[in-house]
Amino acid sequence: MKKKLALALLSALSINYSAYAGNNEPSEVYQYLQQLAVPEKGIGAREAGTKEEQRTADFIAKELEKFGLAVTYQPFVFGKNSLKSTNIIADSNPKASKTIILGAHYDSTGAEKGSLGAIDNGAGVAAMLAIAKKMGSTSNQDINFRYIAFGAEETGLEGSRYYVKQLKASPDELANIKAMINFDTIAGGDIVYVHSAHTKPYRCASKEFPYNSDTSIRNALLSASTKVLGEKDQYTVHPAYPGYPEGVTGSWSDHAPFACAGIPIAYVEATNFTINGEEGYDGYSQTTNPTTWSCFDSKNLSACDRKDEKHWGKIWHTKFDNLETLNQMFPGRIEQQLDQTVAVFDELFSNINKYMK
Repeated sequence: MKKKLALALLSALSINYSAYAGNNEPSEVYQYLQQLAVPEKGIGAREAGTKEEQRTADFIAKELEKFGLAVTYQPFVFGKNSLKSTNIIADSNPKASKTIILGAHYDSTGAEKGSLGAIDNGAGVAAMLAIAKKMGSTSNQDINFRYIAFGAEETGLEGSRYYVKQLKASPDELANIKAMINFDTIAGGDIVYVHSAHTKPYRCASKEFPYNSDTSIRNALLSASTKVLGEKDQYTVHPAYPGYPEGVTGSWSDHAPFACAGIPIAYVEATNFTINGEEGYDGYSQTTNPTTWSCFDSKNLSACDRKDEKHWGKIWHTKFDNLETLNQMFPGRIEQQLDQTVAVFDELFSNINKYMK
């Protein structure tokens, strides 16, 4: 991407977070994040297969039950050592003939490096809980919102793969799923994007089920974000770069098994595709914040010395992924990004038939 265009995009999408930095009363979604990712307020690191992961599953289930949702535990075993994890599934209107899934994995990784999983993926779970609470039971609508907290994502999408495997065994239920929206690292990064599945089928695709790269749910999210946030702060799609056409994503998160089962997906992610990162313009560098670089070249949006760079602007799975550090780097950013996502989904889900015609 040309440097001038990249800088212009960053400027156009810049957000003033100062109003949030001094807020004495955190928003509800931010409080959920604190309970998930701050040990002193709740849990902290939640590595797959650990007691902390199971404790997180129980916390999520209890919260969803408070909202009047029908909650189901879906336990599964994974890995060479037969570790245990659980998907938490909650339905707003189980009898409806159409279902839209909002999913987020709740496990974390990188604890040995200091990661507490605030961004990856406490933020996604916190937003999902806040949205579920806002929507509550929707028995008066013709649609079911299904909220799924996936376990063991960081060890190979274990929870989502298991869920979709069971779904494939129930053709009628599979046919009822109209879309899947994935929350993974939805805050922290410089720009909030929404992706659709890659136009080239993922490796999990098979002849038995038609792979789906439809952009309808992505476009619905873009429209809802424009209405709620305005043109300056709306969600966006990433520019095209080698191997990845504009607005599509790879198979590295929980949306992938759903696309391979023939379900349209959208993936919300906060990162920065304008950065020339370790492997190019791939979105793995989340921020230009110099704290997350050995040395950042602001003119070329890359490392000062590519051979010597150690951090590459990455937050995921690193010492930077804890709330205390993030708030020092980005005063007010995390809370505002979460609040904006909750507002966008309030609009989308409250008017779902308007956005998904």
